[in-house]
Amino acid sequence: MAKAIPRTGSRRNVRVGSRKSACRIPKGVIHVQASYNNTIVAVTDISGQMVSWSSAGTCGFKGTRRGTSFAAQIAAKNAVRTVVDQGVQRAEVMIKGPGLGRDAALQYIRRSGIRLTFVRDVTPMPHNGCRPPKKRRV
Repeated sequence: MAKAIPRTGSRRNVRVGSRKSACRIPKGVIHVQASYNNTIVAVTDISGQMVSWSSAGTCGFKGTRRGTSFAAQIAAKNAVRTVVDQGVQRAEVMIKGPGLGRDAALQYIRRSGIRLTFVRDVTPMPHNGCRPPKKRRV
């Protein structure tokens, strides 16, 4: 009886290697989203492909402690450390949100050895805001 030929399209038969260490990127974009409850740090390349990310929740902080500046610093450390190993020398930083983790994440990124080309605040600001509710009639 003939042996079955494995399909190359199936993931079970083909070994899937790690793609994280394969590519070397010289320049990246670091996105910091700091809300009151959490801080998310994501690193992408210039085209927008995600390279590394971390958040205060995935670093082991629970509840109210996720919104602290120390939790944001640890999240930035985890996200940036893997990117520095891949050879990123320069980066742009986009900061969004009003949370406590804005400054702490930016301070760690500056100390990590990556040269920052610019730091931009991309917090969405309403031009005229939402429509107010209709007037109450008693």
